[in-house]
Amino acid sequence: MTSYFPAHGDHRYGVSHYDLTLKYGVAGNRLDGTARLSVSAADPVGVLDLDLGRFRVSGVTVDGVPARHVHGGGKLRVTLPRPLPVGAGAVVEVRYSGGPVPVPSPWGGLGWEELTDGALVAGQPIGAPSWFPCNDRPDDKASYRIAVTTASAYRVIANGVLTARRRGAGTTTWIYEQPEPMASYLASVQIGRYQVAEVAGARLAHPARLGARVRHDFGRQGEMMAVFTERFGPYPFTGYVAVVADDDLDIPVEAQGMSIFGRNHVDGRRGFERLIAHELAHQWFGNSLTVSCWSDIWLQEGFATYAEWLWSEASGGPSAADHARRWHQRLAGLPQDFVLADPGVGMLFDDRVYKRGALTVHALRRALGDAEFFPALRAWTTAHRHGNVTTQDLAAHLQRHTARPVGPLLSAWLYDKPLPPAA
Repeated sequence: MTSYFPAHGDHRYGVSHYDLTLKYGVAGNRLDGTARLSVSAADPVGVLDLDLGRFRVSGVTVDGVPARHVHGGGKLRVTLPRPLPVGAGAVVEVRYSGGPVPVPSPWGGLGWEELTDGALVAGQPIGAPSWFPCNDRPDDKASYRIAVTTASAYRVIANGVLTARRRGAGTTTWIYEQPEPMASYLASVQIGRYQVAEVAGARLAHPARLGARVRHDFGRQGEMMAVFTERFGPYPFTGYVAVVADDDLDIPVEAQGMSIFGRNHVDGRRGFERLIAHELAHQWFGNSLTVSCWSDIWLQEGFATYAEWLWSEASGGPSAADHARRWHQRLAGLPQDFVLADPGVGMLFDDRVYKRGALTVHALRRALGDAEFFPALRAWTTAHRHGNVTTQDLAAHLQRHTARPVGPLLSAWLYDKPLPPAA
């Protein structure tokens, strides 16, 4: 299993629950936090390495006992008062404060980001330590409670279900519960002057002045949900909200139960509807079924890109086959210099990963036929609901659901550099 980010995450322990209590000052970009992590030892462990960005750590306890700690270089090293044997658990509490800044990466800063009037979190793939201490690896999924206190002029949106809203003297505390397991990079907080509306059964959060355009552009999201539920199986979470920030964003991003768009993705003409479909599809492929390692990112981005083509097909646009032919022609003229099932960090978000991934899904559909392919796909999302997956898992799953050999097809698309012939 390839580790693209060896400085992030620790396989010696796991986290089953995060309880985050945060206070955020918008004007000064000030975050004060208390994080309680319920950890369990996978190996005998005397020291826990947590991922945490540039904050001042004022104290750490383990089961209520003060613990020695050292913080620097993106790591908070906690010496346990007593070593944990395999299977033993503890509650680690970290108190920290400071001005959150994004985590540097080859793709720019990731994680907590100041907006013109608010903040957002876009954590994929290593941005979570920008706002809370965590075991930052995609295969360590946990439940969450996220409580955020900020000025009452702002609305807070976080993962899961809003369970309480408490008003204070000029501030409001918003408490969200996310019971389904979630990878740290998918944890998110959105803070802004948002209005929340229900449109065609889908929740939208947006600046008031963009209301008409947002309602139009996202007006078919309920139909998308119906198409994807039929194709992929039941929606895997309690709720879903699309957030439109009052700033321009380079690309939309998904979080668990949530997608985040910039105001530049709303034109009043549904010009970015394929992106709405893409981010919604990530709730199945990425958020419910999360890759165990980043080398398998095609399992998320390839299926989400193919969902764009399925929505086009279902909504009266070009068919998936039309999209596949067009993109195969384009990719055939580009360098054939990466392996889809292990593209490397430098090409993790290369557009060829997305489009060749979708072409792989289409090739599987053509090889199996719709009568076998879509039932197998629904069985895939059901069998691994809220879990982690690998390319090998998918290959084994498909082979159990068809008499046709899928190994040679997958080998050509996933492990050979040259682009296979069009399906």
